[in-house]
Amino acid sequence: MQSLSSISTILKNQSTDPLFTPNETAEYLGVTEKTLAVWRCTGRYNIAFIKIGRLVKYRKSVLDSFIDSRTHGGEVA
Repeated sequence: MQSLSSISTILKNQSTDPLFTPNETAEYLGVTEKTLAVWRCTGRYNIAFIKIGRLVKYRKSVLDSFIDSRTHGGEVA
């Protein structure tokens, strides 16, 4: 069983790095939820996710890193 301090830390981190549902993630990335599920199951893109039982969540920071890694061209300021 987790201690209260570790639960507090998890909640604090979650408030600064929110967790998205697959539906929210798909909307954020501009793809369908089905496409996201295919990527997750086939490993086409290595987007880290959290799985608790049947529940799947994605950290916003991971999604932002994924978007940054897929950005091509242009100058970086």
